[in-house]
Amino acid sequence: MAETKSSAALSIRAVPGIPEVRAGDDLAGMIAGALDQAGMALTPGAVVVVAQKIVSKAEGRLVLLADVNPGQLALELAGQCGKDPRIVELVLRESSEVLRCAPGVLIARHRCGFVVANAGIDQSNLPDGDGCALLLPLDPDASARALCEALSEHAGGRVGVIVSDSFGRPWRVGTSAVAIGCAGLAPLHDQRGMADRHGRVMQVTQPAVADQLAGAAALVMGEGSEGLPVAVISGWPLGESGPAACLVRPAQQDLFR
Repeated sequence: MAETKSSAALSIRAVPGIPEVRAGDDLAGMIAGALDQAGMALTPGAVVVVAQKIVSKAEGRLVLLADVNPGQLALELAGQCGKDPRIVELVLRESSEVLRCAPGVLIARHRCGFVVANAGIDQSNLPDGDGCALLLPLDPDASARALCEALSEHAGGRVGVIVSDSFGRPWRVGTSAVAIGCAGLAPLHDQRGMADRHGRVMQVTQPAVADQLAGAAALVMGEGSEGLPVAVISGWPLGESGPAACLVRPAQQDLFR
């Protein structure tokens, strides 16, 4: 469980100088090199937030749309939502369930459990965005663990790593960055059973720490042409390491369907 420090002074800095990432690149080495080049010392206890996009690129999750042959279901759903049938086919391959299909909207439950538009498939910030699409990592928590191990070695002690992506939210306009992968820090702070300032026992309070840190980092990373896919947060207690998978609400508790 993470230690709560309401008066903690957080420092959040984007890491400049990350080059275009390609399949097979040593992403941890690239991040470490950019930190050194910028004169940013990575110290134990820091949290490194890494945009999903460069993780997926390094892991070879780029798909050429010319190689995608949409099936009958993809063609039918594409007709309903008005999307490229090849993208819809990829959504079906990456998803366990399609939850909503309407003009301009395709919401699916990703195989990792995320409920998200287009199964998290994106075409922005790609060298050939019209001719390819980028899928989420096969196992975002495993990706975070690998980065955590390498960057902790670089720092000389444990650091936390969050793989972040931008999701829409029920009943709210706009997107917010969330943690789809996590390692080296506690992703959830369970305060149930603790007393509030007036002594009342809290029943449901569980701040999604990893999501909140991802959202804070997104403010300095940006999501457009900034070219800043990595940020370092200092001042937050890491707590016990856990995966982002624990933040996914079980399907049987999903009241928004």
